[in-house]
Amino acid sequence: MTTLKKIIVGAISTIFLLAVVIGIVHNVIRSPKSDHHHIGSSEEKINVAAVTKSIDSLCQLTDYKETCIQTLNSVSTDNKTTDPKLAVTASIKSTLAEYGQFIAKSKNIGNGTTDKLNKQALSDCQELLAFANSELQDALDSSEKGDAENIRRRSKDLNNWLSAVMAYQVTCIDGLTHPELKSEMTNGMNKATELTKNALAIITEITKFLDSMKGALNLKDNVFGAGGRKLLNSGSIGDRYPYWFGAAERKLLQAAQTKKVTPDAVVAKDGSGDCNTIQQCIDKIPAVREGRYIIHVKAGVYHENVIIGKKTKDVFMYGDGARRTTVTASLNNVDGVTTFNSATFAAMGSGFICKSMGFSNTAGAIKHQAVALRVQSDLSAFFNCRMDAYQDTLYAHAHRQFYRNCVISGTVDFIFGMSTTVIQNCLIIVRKPMDNQQNIVTANGRNYKYQESGFVIQNCRIVPDRFLSPVRTKIRSYLGRPWKENSRTVIMESQIGDLIQPEGWLEWNGDFALKTLTYGEYNNRGPGADVSKRVKWPGYHVFKKNDVLPYTVDSFISGSSWIKYSGIPFISGLKN
Repeated sequence: MTTLKKIIVGAISTIFLLAVVIGIVHNVIRSPKSDHHHIGSSEEKINVAAVTKSIDSLCQLTDYKETCIQTLNSVSTDNKTTDPKLAVTASIKSTLAEYGQFIAKSKNIGNGTTDKLNKQALSDCQELLAFANSELQDALDSSEKGDAENIRRRSKDLNNWLSAVMAYQVTCIDGLTHPELKSEMTNGMNKATELTKNALAIITEITKFLDSMKGALNLKDNVFGAGGRKLLNSGSIGDRYPYWFGAAERKLLQAAQTKKVTPDAVVAKDGSGDCNTIQQCIDKIPAVREGRYIIHVKAGVYHENVIIGKKTKDVFMYGDGARRTTVTASLNNVDGVTTFNSATFAAMGSGFICKSMGFSNTAGAIKHQAVALRVQSDLSAFFNCRMDAYQDTLYAHAHRQFYRNCVISGTVDFIFGMSTTVIQNCLIIVRKPMDNQQNIVTANGRNYKYQESGFVIQNCRIVPDRFLSPVRTKIRSYLGRPWKENSRTVIMESQIGDLIQPEGWLEWNGDFALKTLTYGEYNNRGPGADVSKRVKWPGYHVFKKNDVLPYTVDSFISGSSWIKYSGIPFISGLKN
């Protein structure tokens, strides 16, 4: 973008922000508890007259301006103005409506396909589109409550839901290998993609504005904290849940600690429990229940593929140790299984917490994509767990995730996905790949600038395994590469071994994403942490302290508002 264009866009943005605040301030002062902004008084009419181009100004900040104008005009009384709440709600509602139409049409795509892999990928698309529809409904329900202040309070949740929708779009299309099918699905989803991106842009820009104007809006400082708001209730000591959480979300955070719980179900291979397999116990979880459902998986090697469905929420599962309680399987891409379906263990329902278990995919490097653990669960956490495979070991697919004191091993892109994830105090083991391969620790799939997603690796150790160690100077290993256009990965306060190449990071394909990615390192140590010979890409940065603060547990995944209730220790900010 040229300097002149930046100045023009900046000026337009400023006009919009200054104009809209007039109406918002009046609304907050007039009725803090009001759920709607009514236009009626002469003062309000004067204020509206002062913002004759507010829709145009806001839509200048989106990628698809005409689509944006059409969307916002639908909730405007004069086709020129709209308040922030209505803008956000309208953008989500239009996206949801488009998805509803496309889901019906998409069922006819590839009806005659006989190819096993693409047939499965089309089935994945139907499941993923249903997920997207559900996420959008959650976002709409949340945005329709309260006033503009509610939008500000729930902005991270709204971004989280919409970012997941984008993850499902990408997963659907990437799973298709037949060019015609991929093209038909992509083209059919174009409008939905445009609307999703616009909604993310609108939510982000309006939230920035509301956060920056907290004084003018007469909001108390104690409702703000890391990332724009204080996450804990400012009321009584005993009520420490985020004040913006509802009753259902409070239940989600009531995670019991293993030392104090009586499990609802026990899995044991020897028949001494309630189930012989993990999946049996998951399938028996009541659809309607109170609080968190607790499953103890006794020591043993469980040869099965496990799926915790999206509707199965608030599960706490614990084993007898990451090497003693292990789930293992070997589904893989070479044998005709999509990456999405190759996972040995898949956790989708929100609020999944796991302790002291191991997950492995034993397909081997020769089978390429073979996932050990796929996580789509929002507000999920793993403690003292282990994930072992080669390519694509940990699929941190979508939503907010936290990993602590875990072991993650692999070769190619073995930590990948589109989630908002912090990996803390973990041992990351790089294995020996096939002769024609290089090792890449991360491949983040953030594909739009307004998504808050990305990977953060903090206070971890990155080391070679015993087979790679003797040849670590001959086999090239890298910290990451950009899977998608806005890939984002930050490595901080970690020990990096000498297996990592001096340039640190690897291109995906030529200059793809090198200007739009965000890769950063901060205060790392070890022979592989020397940044003097790192890549010179526009998107790569050696961060200073202030640069890295947005990537701490508290700021990046609002960790203090939910991880503490899982009983899992964590560093909320920087270690030093």
